[in-house]
Amino acid sequence: MIRKIKLSRQAEKKLDKLLDYLETDWSVKVKKDFIKKLDKSLDKIKQYPDSFSQTDFVKGLHKCVVTKQTTIYYKYDDTETYIVTLFDNRQDPKKLRKEAEE
Repeated sequence: MIRKIKLSRQAEKKLDKLLDYLETDWSVKVKKDFIKKLDKSLDKIKQYPDSFSQTDFVKGLHKCVVTKQTTIYYKYDDTETYIVTLFDNRQDPKKLRKEAEE
């Protein structure tokens, strides 16, 4: 069964900000390449949500590395995959714990 993907408001904001940054500071090509990687990761999450490891700090929260800089954190049930946040791996991990618990 393929689940529907839903983004939290926080994940939507972070994704918009990231895509703006990639296009403005890098290029449209870099942005498009990232979107392809993101789509591929989301497809894998939809089909095999249990194949990605769970975090140690929030029960049921899984992580999928999109690029070395960006990781998707998500939860899922029988019908839906909920993207909690997109996290820049260069940030303080304590910030991630706070975001994941919101």
